[in-house]
Amino acid sequence: MHNVLIGQSGGPTAVINASLYGAVSEAIKSKEVDRVYGMINGIEGFLEGAVLNFTKFSEGNENDIEKLKTTPASFLGSCRYKLPEDLNDEVYGRLFKEFKNMDIKTVIYIGGNDSMDTVAKLSAYAEKISSAISFIGVPKTIDNDLVCTDHTPGFGSTAKYVATAVREVILDAGVYTKPVVTIIELMGRHAGWVTASSALARTGYDSNPMLIYLPESSFSVEKFLEDVKKALKVQNSVVVCISEGIADGEGKFICEYGSEAAVDGFGHKMLTGGGKVLEELVKKEIGCKSRSIEFNLPQRCSAVLASARDIEEAAEAGRFGIKSGLEGKSGCMVAFERENKSDYRISLKLVDVSSVCNREKKFPDEWIISEGTDISQEFINYALPLIQGESCVPFEKGLPQYMRPAYKL
Repeated sequence: MHNVLIGQSGGPTAVINASLYGAVSEAIKSKEVDRVYGMINGIEGFLEGAVLNFTKFSEGNENDIEKLKTTPASFLGSCRYKLPEDLNDEVYGRLFKEFKNMDIKTVIYIGGNDSMDTVAKLSAYAEKISSAISFIGVPKTIDNDLVCTDHTPGFGSTAKYVATAVREVILDAGVYTKPVVTIIELMGRHAGWVTASSALARTGYDSNPMLIYLPESSFSVEKFLEDVKKALKVQNSVVVCISEGIADGEGKFICEYGSEAAVDGFGHKMLTGGGKVLEELVKKEIGCKSRSIEFNLPQRCSAVLASARDIEEAAEAGRFGIKSGLEGKSGCMVAFERENKSDYRISLKLVDVSSVCNREKKFPDEWIISEGTDISQEFINYALPLIQGESCVPFEKGLPQYMRPAYKL
């Protein structure tokens, strides 16, 4: 019999709990599985003994477990804990001692790039000590920047949210006759997938967002001002979408033009404020009304606007991860393969997790057009299938009903 351990790590998404649902439900129904545990706050919490027994929790709570599919953020809690590069570090011995005490045979870790790094290191240590534990990574990230997979669960829902919210901003910004420039700052440190999704907001009656800037292209303040001036000659309301990670030719983030960026626990600069910098620049140099909007966290936590396809694919990734672990596969990440571009179909496969971690899938250069200010139809064709279908979030008294997080039980 198997005991299974499941964790979530990194930044949450609208569908990361759908992957958790898929993994938990698949494990519980399996005749090969005895108990299913969840790490509270990922590897970091597990090291402190914070564990949820899903097998007991699910008894009489079938409806709650089902509600995981439409609950945003990380039900189990998250962490940004990076395992040491040195496999001789004592933390590995501590972890595997606890795996043994709990009789764990399969570990599923749901997360992004840094989480796949965790899976790779645990797999490598298991091989080093000849452990038979299986380690499987289930992908999630709104950034869509994991390599070896067509897309990542979470991106489709974020793209749907961005396109919807940008479309609403466009309508709001266009009601006046005086010139106005609205700058929307979206997530994306080095990869522009989220910001590119704003192109989906365009309609047959409005060409906004007229300008879209991704981190894959060097950003010139002088050219930006010229781009905006040209756009204002076409229409009075100009909506501009930028990635938080846009940088100039010297590699300096535009947000740093205002103040130096802070640094997170991984040493990554915390990028915010680029939109505000450009707002003030437009006011000063062009002299028209300008405002900036930072979408921030709602991009990744809007379950009400989640894509139904994204929810189901996320759940299927969790199921596939459990099945793969029970088959003895290890050191792998679940990946999506698009089988047909004209008639959307995907299949799931396993890829070597060491080929995924510490790499980044950039937005394709050939999909960036108009001298770095627009997105091609090829991206639209790629993204549209991922945002199809609406979430079925249960409502009570007019408000969405979500599961109480495990760390607040």
